Amino acid sequence: MKIRPLNSSEEIPFDLLLLADPSKEIVKEYLGRGQCLVALINEEIIGVLVLIRTRPETIEIVNIAVQEDYQGIGIGKKLIVYSIDKAREEKAKTIEIGTGNSSVHQLMLYQRCGFRITGIDRDFFVRHYKEEIYENGIQCRDMIRLSLDLL
Repeated sequence: MKIRPLNSSEEIPFDLLLLADPSKEIVKEYLGRGQCLVALINEEIIGVLVLIRTRPETIEIVNIAVQEDYQGIGIGKKLIVYSIDKAREEKAKTIEIGTGNSSVHQLMLYQRCGFRITGIDRDFFVRHYKEEIYENGIQCRDMIRLSLDLL
């Protein structure tokens, strides 16, 4: 597997991006401010990662997704490790990520990668998304914020 920036001549992999964020409008907005990276196996895009600089010394993972056929085999972890290394290269002191309260597998993965819960943005998904979101039989209402110090 290799990870590289999405080329400007390539089609944006909305099918993957929308696995992690169901709002195409919101995805388009942060794509305009961030860097989209793709994971490939045999030149097929099987994962995606979007990073944005939110503050001078902070980078946030705003979208991370892996094609369903490739989930559960370590691709997501490799994307997270790559993003941590990239944030260090860019001299960031902190890397952040947010996920829904219903994203139990993602919460485990992020914590296994060293991220710590820093806060909860109550009703984030209720305020920002028109449709109700359900995952793992739980309504996604709150954004769980996590961060990792890179010092």
